[in-house]
Amino acid sequence: MTHLDIDRLLAELTLPEKAALLSGSDFWHTTPVERLGIPAVMLTDGPHGLRKEAGDGEQLGLANSVPATCFPTAAALASTWNPELLTGIGAALGRECRTEGVAVLLGPGVNMKRSPLCGRNFEYFAEDPLLAGELGAALVTGVQSQGVGTSVKHFAVNNQETDRMTVSAEVDERSLREIYLAAFERIVTQARPWTVMCSYNRINGVYASENRWLLTEVLRRDWGFDGLVVSDWGAVNERDAAVSAGLDLEMPSSQGIGPRKIVEAVRSGVLDEADVDLAVVRVLHLVNRALPGLSDRQPYDPQAHHRLAHEAAVQSAVLLRNEGGLLPLAPTGGPVAVIGEFARTPRYQGAGSSQVNPTRLDDALSALRTSFGAGREVTFAPGYRIESEQVDETLLAEAVAQARAAAVAVVFLGLPPAAESEGYDRDTMALPAHQVTLLERIAEVNDNTVVVLANGGAVLVDPWQQRVRAVLEGWLLGQAGGGAIADLLLGRANPSGRLAETIPLRYADNPTIGAFPGEHGTVRYGEGLLIGYRWYDARELPVAYPFGHGLSYTTFGYGEARATVHGAGPDVRVEVGCVITNTGDRAGHEVVQVYVSDPHASVYRPRQELKGFAKVWLEPGASTEVTMTLDARALSYWDTRHGRWVVEGGDFDIRIGASSRDIRRIVTVSVTGEDLTLPVSAESLAAQWLADPRLGPRLSAALATRTDPSGLGALLVGPDANAMILAIPMRRLVRFPGFPVTEEDLAHWLAETGP
Repeated sequence: MTHLDIDRLLAELTLPEKAALLSGSDFWHTTPVERLGIPAVMLTDGPHGLRKEAGDGEQLGLANSVPATCFPTAAALASTWNPELLTGIGAALGRECRTEGVAVLLGPGVNMKRSPLCGRNFEYFAEDPLLAGELGAALVTGVQSQGVGTSVKHFAVNNQETDRMTVSAEVDERSLREIYLAAFERIVTQARPWTVMCSYNRINGVYASENRWLLTEVLRRDWGFDGLVVSDWGAVNERDAAVSAGLDLEMPSSQGIGPRKIVEAVRSGVLDEADVDLAVVRVLHLVNRALPGLSDRQPYDPQAHHRLAHEAAVQSAVLLRNEGGLLPLAPTGGPVAVIGEFARTPRYQGAGSSQVNPTRLDDALSALRTSFGAGREVTFAPGYRIESEQVDETLLAEAVAQARAAAVAVVFLGLPPAAESEGYDRDTMALPAHQVTLLERIAEVNDNTVVVLANGGAVLVDPWQQRVRAVLEGWLLGQAGGGAIADLLLGRANPSGRLAETIPLRYADNPTIGAFPGEHGTVRYGEGLLIGYRWYDARELPVAYPFGHGLSYTTFGYGEARATVHGAGPDVRVEVGCVITNTGDRAGHEVVQVYVSDPHASVYRPRQELKGFAKVWLEPGASTEVTMTLDARALSYWDTRHGRWVVEGGDFDIRIGASSRDIRRIVTVSVTGEDLTLPVSAESLAAQWLADPRLGPRLSAALATRTDPSGLGALLVGPDANAMILAIPMRRLVRFPGFPVTEEDLAHWLAETGP
């Protein structure tokens, strides 16, 4: 069967059958209705690799999945700044899902990195919604090109693991729209995902699974989402309220509790059966979408996918520091001491529901030995035990001895698996103390020390980085990460990763201090719009490495820049161009970043915000003009008074650079905005009345011609105008003794001028 007659099926389904369709039949499958020929389809974990349970679906199966390609995690992939690459990875994931008969891959995760301590940051892209949205849309497009659905998660405001099932994230509307919902919106409107997964938490007191404003008004009405909303596993609180709010499918099976609650609610009149029918149609539509792919299960090429994982890992790593050009390492010369257990026992993915059983696994130590061959001796000392918190003196002494005898020491450090995972948050941004001790001892005996990091969330690099010459941030690079690191260290590949999150000097500098992870079931998002680089810019705080930073083995020059405005108001667009030249002697990628600043806005806006980017490859000496178009949304803010995005007229700075703190060119453009004048009412301020082109003259004339025992009229107009009096609502001002205008005057003038 490759097609369902949804209208006929809806007419023939009984109420209990409809209710059953809105719940899983086990951990991973929807519910079939055999008498009507409705099959079950499988949803299973992602997002950086297929995690399909090897059994029959009756268990969660976190450690028993079929072999699949383990690509770099989202924290690493975000550092590629390469949507085209992510589309290719998505297509590979889709092929593997199709081979295994999976209808929907549960990912990508696009929640914002509000705090560096979120235990699941390895599974999220960025601290910026544009970057997360563009990369997420690319991944969704790739997966769904193979006839397999995606589930964009976790909708919404899931920015911590502490109390994730119950915590209420208290966030103002503007911050929601501009920061925490924006990546989801971009993916929904651009890539049309088959499903969206609601989060566990509450948003301003209401569970996401029961939040009609979120699931129906915003997702479906405002963004036009036409797919299915599925719960995170166990996220449903009250099943009937969730159906009414717009949650279609509860996962996993609730052992019949959810379906019974739906039937009882309909029969008692608490729940409208039309809402049930709407959800049923969405479930049937999902099954319909999946059937063609499920009927044509083709094998995939594991070796080709491993090569793609290798390229992804190469582009994901970020060269943070390279003093004196120590890297790349020469292919011949003195001994290279490889130190650190992570070199032979790679940490390549996070823990929890996204844990993939890789088809193969490369380690950096083996790759380095193969790459150097007979050119350089490679020695190895583990230096530490990964899950230990104590210095092992024997391992330390061995590592120091090898470093002393080597021309270069390459030290592999990182977070142990237990330090970060789904289900709990991190305690610290610091590396394990015994690893830092090891590094300090190595640096004392070898001036040519390189650090390679393995971590899902950002770690502090100061002050220890001052003791070493090079730092390569490896994130969690997937199954091909070992070979990718060897290629980068030896210069067979040119580093091109750029940070998708700021690395602060101190944890105490981050914007969530005092408001993470909250208390008594509530977490206050008091920083508002100012997460990530927006915060550090606003506070003028020094950072270890800024958002967008990343070094290369070549250099790039930024030449002539231009920005041309077309249209006005909601139809405005700005064409931006800048000539980029490879000024070094190696071919490489540059990531050109465009930030927009609105320095004279009538509302508070961050100092600058990422609104465009492009990754370009240039041969030595080559130049190209990088162009991109900024639409009205790139210049807009969410106006809570009008309940929509608005473009305010004035001058905007278009800032073009290599990171958020490496701006090379600034072009100022003048934009004609929208008419944002609000209708004046009796409750409007006196200043608004005077500024209104129709009501202002009437009020001014009355103040000029009528007797004014109060003396307030002179404080409203003329050279003695007083800001305190101008800020009083007219309805209250006319009640002051002796004021020459009455409430009746206000009502009369408003009636005359009309809306």
